[in-house]
Amino acid sequence: MIRFGSLELGSNLFLSPLAGYTNLPFRLVVREIGGVDLCTTDLVNARSLLERNRKALKLIESNEQDRPLAVQLFGAVPEEMRDAALYVESLGVRSVDINMGCPVKKVCRVGGGSAMMTELDRTAALVRGMVEAVKIPVTAKMRLGWDDDNLTAPDLARALEDAGVSAVFIHGRTREQGFSGTVNLAGIRAVVAAVRRIPVIGNGDVTTPEAAALMIRETGCAGVSMGRGAFYDPWIFRRTRHYLATGELLPEPSFAERVKILSRHLDLMIEVFGEQLGCVMFRKVAPWYAKRFGPVAEFNKRVVQMSSRAEFDEILARYRTWRAQFCDDQGELLPRYRPSPMLASFEREADQPPSTVRTAIPVPRGPVEVW
Repeated sequence: MIRFGSLELGSNLFLSPLAGYTNLPFRLVVREIGGVDLCTTDLVNARSLLERNRKALKLIESNEQDRPLAVQLFGAVPEEMRDAALYVESLGVRSVDINMGCPVKKVCRVGGGSAMMTELDRTAALVRGMVEAVKIPVTAKMRLGWDDDNLTAPDLARALEDAGVSAVFIHGRTREQGFSGTVNLAGIRAVVAAVRRIPVIGNGDVTTPEAAALMIRETGCAGVSMGRGAFYDPWIFRRTRHYLATGELLPEPSFAERVKILSRHLDLMIEVFGEQLGCVMFRKVAPWYAKRFGPVAEFNKRVVQMSSRAEFDEILARYRTWRAQFCDDQGELLPRYRPSPMLASFEREADQPPSTVRTAIPVPRGPVEVW
């Protein structure tokens, strides 16, 4: 159990915003699987919300099953951020998150995202105005700093705590790193040490339950937020919660279970966006599920061109037949075709050859091109 101001949560595991991906269908998928409580929308421009822009409103679309929900806002105009917070509060949203970590140029160019970490006084004043305007908790998502020479996160976290934020989410990389290089656990630990009362939630490269436990243990953070790790494995919240509670590592989902959830995700995409648009959007989603299918070339080359639910069913049927050649009599992948275990950058042991460790996590392509 964890508390953000007046908001009491049943899980210390969180779904991070991921532009173009953490929409209502995906949030419903991870909620149905279990292990997560508070989920956050894609980042949304505060001004676009105030203008009732159709695309912005779609980004914060929700329903009764999608609770509790946080909306993540970005922007640099205090009045716009304040009024956008008031607007989403009026919709029943339970928390407002301020994006101070997005490294994307078009977000930073307007003074939002990581750019907010370079002007502490101005940022703290903006946040104070939001906190004083709404009754729901206001949180902030940040990185360690702009670059290695400007690790401002501890000072900013302390200033934001004084301004009234209820929690801080900290990604253990700088803006300059993007999503490459190693997550700096010591940097996250410094943010934890900098604040006095509010919880600090760690983030970055958490792709396994073991990685989540290691981040909590090494940094003292109160919980972990996962974004891309949830796309590799939508079961990661349930598996991590079980691991943290019992020390037992549940097996990865079977191929049959992955296909079941993949299909459920598509159904929700069609329900929310309509069949034509939902299927087109799903072209970039399905390959993420398929990363743990084993040999997958036959599936991926077809699914990225799908246009209807019926076509998806045909693609899946053909793939099942093709995949059988890589399986034993029980339908399990032969050892040589099984995906390698996931490994976070910060899980590498000191004597492990660097060539065996991924230097960057693939970033999904989406509406924000260099997310």
